[in-house]
Amino acid sequence: MKNEINAVLENMTTTTPEPEDYTGEDGLLYCGKCRKPKEAYFAPDKAAIFGRDRHPAECDCQRAAREEREAAEKRRRHLDTVEELKRRGFTDPTMRDWTFENDNGRNPQAGIARRYVEHWEDMRADNIGCLFWGGVGTGKSYLAGCIANALMEKEIPVHMTNFALILNDLAASFENRNEYISRLCRYPLLIIDDFGMERGTEYGLEQVFNVIDSRYRSGKPLIVTTNLTLDDLRNPEDTAHSRIYDRLLSMCVPVRFTGDNFRQEAAQRKMENMKKLITD
Repeated sequence: MKNEINAVLENMTTTTPEPEDYTGEDGLLYCGKCRKPKEAYFAPDKAAIFGRDRHPAECDCQRAAREEREAAEKRRRHLDTVEELKRRGFTDPTMRDWTFENDNGRNPQAGIARRYVEHWEDMRADNIGCLFWGGVGTGKSYLAGCIANALMEKEIPVHMTNFALILNDLAASFENRNEYISRLCRYPLLIIDDFGMERGTEYGLEQVFNVIDSRYRSGKPLIVTTNLTLDDLRNPEDTAHSRIYDRLLSMCVPVRFTGDNFRQEAAQRKMENMKKLITD
């Protein structure tokens, strides 16, 4: 044991010189590159403890190399964290490409989505969500995905799903239904895409309410995208829909999406490209 302790002390108090290093006038070892000391003297009381008068010090070269290693390790940990968040957060891998950087710049609501991310801490503190509503193909889901990706890049957990998947999961794990809903509500931000497209069965509506109500009681923000109009949501057809929509509108600020149908445009471009290819 004594030999092991001595070996540790030896390693702590000995500096390994490089070929270009030199000894300065003060008797300390200096770096041959940056000309800074690689050693420093112990205070007299410490020297007696270690049995040596000096210990290793960090020259500018060593400090720069250490900081670079630490920065690289920090970047690696960040990328690993973001990768795991996106793996867990998206139900569809293609959503990873729904970013502000990939946006075509034509959606007038993009500024609102960007500001939501910029002011996330305020949105979170005040439990402010968004209801993206409007016609088919107007970019609602894409901008919701942009928000999710941007927040996950900041290492903030987000889950983006839809009620068709939620209902399937609940049906497959009936006994763990409460835990499943509780897990959804633990995310700082929950995004539910294509709201209103799920089947309106009695069971389905009850589970939709359970999820929305649980999220409401969690005090955490919710973003919802829907093809339903604001008039549809404010004038529900029955009590079952009324209590769902009431919770939703109390949590989410309505944002109307207008403009061109981007999916229809993309389909038209593909059709035109195909025509060119087969007629040339």
